[in-house]
Amino acid sequence: MEQSKKYELLNKDIIELGGITLFRIKALISFGNVKKGELGGYVEKEDNLCHSGNAWVTDNAWVYGNAKVTGNAKVTGNAKVTGDAEVTGDAKVTENAEVTGNARVFGNAEVTGSAKVTGYAKVTENARVTGNTRVTGNARVYGSARVTGDAKVSDYAKVTGNAWVYGNAEVTDFAWVTGNAKVTGNAKVTGDAEVNGNAEVTGDAEVTGGELLN
Repeated sequence: MEQSKKYELLNKDIIELGGITLFRIKALISFGNVKKGELGGYVEKEDNLCHSGNAWVTDNAWVYGNAKVTGNAKVTGNAKVTGDAEVTGDAKVTENAEVTGNARVFGNAEVTGSAKVTGYAKVTENARVTGNTRVTGNARVYGSARVTGDAKVSDYAKVTGNAWVYGNAEVTDFAWVTGNAKVTGNAKVTGDAEVNGNAEVTGDAEVTGGELLN
């Protein structure tokens, strides 16, 4: 039996974007917190937003390219999900955040503010990525980790547990920040370094190589 459609594309409410047309969506049925007739955000095509589950794009958010929003995920505000990115589970992408490339946001994760998640990066579980942060490369942010401010997590770095990375801090290469650790200020954690436990790396400190700080 064919899946019934939960929304339609409105041909008279469109945005032209460099040869791509984005269409405002309108709910055909009530589901989740969405009421029948409610206007949503913009998608390029129906492949961008799954008709099953409670996934929804609202406000002035855009989803286009090969990007997919599925499950119960929400894309709101002025957020953009593009490229081959996927937002699924109960994840939220809000405000002015962008998820692009082959990035994945899933679980109960939230990407907000002006944060950008790109490349093959993954943000999952209960992680929060906010502010002007950049999560790129093959980086992973998961657990209950927080990345905020102007922080950057890149390459194959991992931020997990209850760790916080904020300020202008950078976590790169194969570095791992976990436990209740905090990396802030202009600090850098690089190489194969591991920062865990209740460790704090602040100011202009650098932890590199195979160093273990806990």
